[in-house]
Amino acid sequence: MAAADPHESLRRRFRWRLPARFSIAEAICDRWALRSPGRTALLTKRPGEPLVATSYGALRDASQALAAALARRGVGRGDRVAIFLPQGAEAVAAHVATSRLRAIATPLALAFGPDALSFRLRDSGARALVTCAAGLARLRQVDEPLPALETIVSTDGAEGDALDYAALLAAGGGVEPVAGSPDDPALMIYTSGTTGPPKGALHAARVLLGHLPGFRMTHDGFPRPGDLAWTPADWAWAGGLLNLLAPALHHGVPVVAQPAAKFDPAGAFALIEETGVRNAFIPPTALRMMAQVEGPGGRLRAPLRSLVSAGERLSEAAFEWAPEALGAPVNEVYGQTECNYVLASAAALGVSKPGFTGKPVPGHRVAVLDQEGRACAPGQAGEICIRAPDPVMFLEYWRQPEATAARFRDGWLTTGDQALVDEEGYFRFLGRDDDVITSSGYRIGPSDIEDCLARHPAVALAAVVGKPDPLRTEIVKAFVQLRPGASPSAELARELSRFVRERLSAHEYPREVAFVEALPLTTTGKLIRRALRDAE
Repeated sequence: MAAADPHESLRRRFRWRLPARFSIAEAICDRWALRSPGRTALLTKRPGEPLVATSYGALRDASQALAAALARRGVGRGDRVAIFLPQGAEAVAAHVATSRLRAIATPLALAFGPDALSFRLRDSGARALVTCAAGLARLRQVDEPLPALETIVSTDGAEGDALDYAALLAAGGGVEPVAGSPDDPALMIYTSGTTGPPKGALHAARVLLGHLPGFRMTHDGFPRPGDLAWTPADWAWAGGLLNLLAPALHHGVPVVAQPAAKFDPAGAFALIEETGVRNAFIPPTALRMMAQVEGPGGRLRAPLRSLVSAGERLSEAAFEWAPEALGAPVNEVYGQTECNYVLASAAALGVSKPGFTGKPVPGHRVAVLDQEGRACAPGQAGEICIRAPDPVMFLEYWRQPEATAARFRDGWLTTGDQALVDEEGYFRFLGRDDDVITSSGYRIGPSDIEDCLARHPAVALAAVVGKPDPLRTEIVKAFVQLRPGASPSAELARELSRFVRERLSAHEYPREVAFVEALPLTTTGKLIRRALRDAE
């Protein structure tokens, strides 16, 4: 008799049971503050300073006072509140305060320049902005008027029209969360813009509830005693916010916050060791950078209990490296800003395979369909599609009904991502539809070639695109960022082409190799292949 498959058993038993009323503020803050106000919610680590603990009770008080101040200035249900802050207690308080008002939290990455910031503030019609000194400096560089923006709060003291966050908290005031429907709009996250202008993906409050089953599964029965969570991902990204911060706080598990402007791979090891992080969400690009740290500083003395990665395909090299260096197998997750955490690995449940993302998370129906909407045969490439409705599925693109409608076909959300499913039901991500290269009749996903190039000792990062070619339709062109100490040359370019040809196939090797100082990345660490194609 065959052994029971624990993942399949979970999938078959699973049923969504969403409450009739739900508040994110209550779920990630107030319920813990009422039970144990001194319970630690956040541990903030700034360079050269000791850890600073923030309790659930302190978060509740700060968010109540901030919500009261915003309410006095007319912010209410459905208004957009932009949160332009680094990781820290102030960012969490701003999210909780926004939820108290049943307004719509609109997190923005602090790495955004003035044009990116201006676009999102104008497009969202944000009525309030909570930011810091660096954010105010960026705001001063915005040339275009922002007529909807009426209230600005600065966590670094009053400046110009900006109100002092500390003074607002000292003034006090209280706004208790009002639980609405889990389908009420609560969060708007802008897409990363890898395939076109960013769009505001509007989510209901239920998006948090929709992430919890997958989060618990990929973090091996989370929570457990002693758990402590951390991610280097910006909390303005769905990965940082929904893949770690909000689910951990929901479960009452402290989160380490690091208000760093730039990811430091050696510093990541030191932070994990110093704070005792047990559960981490680390994007693939960050894992690749950590794997390049040499010496004893590139290996944890105290192992992680759980490790998750998402944002782009995880390389097989990172898959093999993580258990030895970090002490835990890396569970890969797939999703989009519009519909996240729907495919995953879970090594503890036996769902783990190098080169494959994983299988559908219980509660989500995911398939690979062809252009006619039919299920693809095992091994046949097609488009990843997610069945509607789904708790993690977005409500709409902000004020773009036509773009929203274009994402749905016959009850499925189309992702534009290409993949195949093998005989065991594992999904292998190939690339975005517009990233797939057509060469001499072959359809080639860039990820396999990028993974192969990354195995070469001279390569730090690589990106692959299709270059128009009159004979082959397209040829494979690689853009390579070298490791320190390696020098670009024609011979190295030929060596890299041979390296791929010998390890993959004769139709996949790059016929052109260009060396670059740095590859274009989004604030979430994804390659912007469009920028490389446009430069051709």
